[in-house]
Amino acid sequence: MWHFSAGNRSANYSPGAIPPEIVKPDVFIFLGRLRPSAQPDVDLILDDFDRLLFLYRFVEGHDAYPAMSQAAGSFRFSPGCRIKPSATNASVAERKLDVLLRHNDLQVALFNHLAMLHGQNSVAAEQATGAGTFIDVAVRFGDRYRFYEIKTAGSARACIREGLAQLIEYSYWPGAQEAERLVIVGERALDAEAGTLLRCLRERFGLPIQYQQFLMDEGRLVE
Repeated sequence: MWHFSAGNRSANYSPGAIPPEIVKPDVFIFLGRLRPSAQPDVDLILDDFDRLLFLYRFVEGHDAYPAMSQAAGSFRFSPGCRIKPSATNASVAERKLDVLLRHNDLQVALFNHLAMLHGQNSVAAEQATGAGTFIDVAVRFGDRYRFYEIKTAGSARACIREGLAQLIEYSYWPGAQEAERLVIVGERALDAEAGTLLRCLRERFGLPIQYQQFLMDEGRLVE
């Protein structure tokens, strides 16, 4: 992925959400694969076109946002080292600040929602684990607890990827308070494949893990 703006081409970087600061007129954004022009691989090109077609239809306004997933058996080994930028301009810091502020807003809204359901004395934001980490929101039910970890990623899959390890550490680190339920909270809806992953984690490994969408405009979790 790379972009061209104001006469300048950026360095190549790993595909991801488009930074807010370049969402404006006259910016060209490239998403695809770099290959030597003297060695075209037609099958590879067509495969990439197939994978990007859903995103293209969404951008053109014809389809819903595509689930971030891959078809079964689509793994392909690609040798080499894809170098990512080691530094960039101040826009990255601004974007991180935007994400942090959004996280803070979600945390307050989630706290208020859970406090309304379970009472102010049963809900804690930034709950210390005792191991140097903090749970976004914890809810107490007598001697049982639920831990909620908020993620601002652009899909349920990405939220699960980012939040799963943190919740496992919060609940199962030696000496930690074990939770009866671990909940990853994001603003995107849970798609079928992400739901299948969570069921696998619950049934095969016994992890009490769930994902819940938070509707910011309504200030509530989707059951």
